[in-house]
Formats: sequence, C-alpha cells, structure tokens
Amino acid sequence: MKIRAAQLGDEYALIDLIQGLADFENEPNAVDNTPERLKRDLFEHGHCEALVAEIDTKIVAFAIYYTSYSTWKGPCLYLEDLYVLREHRRLGIGEVLFDRLVDICKDRGYTRMDWQVLDWNEPAIKFYQKKNALLDGEWLNGRLFF
Repeated sequence: MKIRAAQLGDEYALIDLIQGLADFENEPNAVDNTPERLKRDLFEHGHCEALVAEIDTKIVAFAIYYTSYSTWKGPCLYLEDLYVLREHRRLGIGEVLFDRLVDICKDRGYTRMDWQVLDWNEPAIKFYQKKNALLDGEWLNGRLFF
C-alpha cells in the first residue's frame, strides 16, 4: 500500500470513489461533482486537498480535506470525507490515512481536526472512539444549497 497526495489525473478515480461513498451512505443520486470540477478545486484553485491510498497502482481509498478556521482556536483541518473501497476495508488503510491527516495537522500547527460521522455508521464510530476522538452530539449541522 502506498499513501500519497492526489495528483493530476487522479480526479477520475476519486469521482468513482466519491460515488461509492454516496452509494454507501444511501445517497446514490447526490453526487453532482465531476472530474473536471474536482480537478479545478484540487489542483487549480486549492479549495481542498486529497490523499489517496494505492494498492498495485489502483486507488482504493481517499481522504479529502481542507483548512478551516476556528475563531477560538485558529487554523484547523476539516476532513470532508474518508472512504475505503469495501473489498479493501479492515486492512488498516483508513487508519493509515487518518493518522497521516493527524500528522499533517501537527506539521502545519493546526489546533484541531474536525469531521462528521453518520450516527448509523457503527464501524466508523468505533474507529473514532478508539482514536479517543470527541464525538459531540450537541451541535446541529447547518447547511444552505446554492
């Protein structure tokens, strides 16, 4: 397994994995993103960054993240999505990606890392609890679509 930063050309495999994540989350028709838009956002505009996990040159997992900002704490890393193909789960790939993100936070001097997890995703919840993560049920999610 190889973990690396996403590079130009990975946007096609990433979109396939993003669709796999949408299917897993029971939202198969929710993905409007395209390889072209993802390419712009990752490599031209820098709106987000991505790590990918490869096995035998095939991308089997990803983590997409960006810098957010806490008025109380300063710069933070927001993990938008972390996804591992079903057939590659339970091999430690997700943990390696997550730990690499923790290292990025520390290297950049970020004050925290934030993410969301669906309340029915027990394997992910158990994983985050194993990492001693605070899973806060107090905050409600707000969202506007444009």
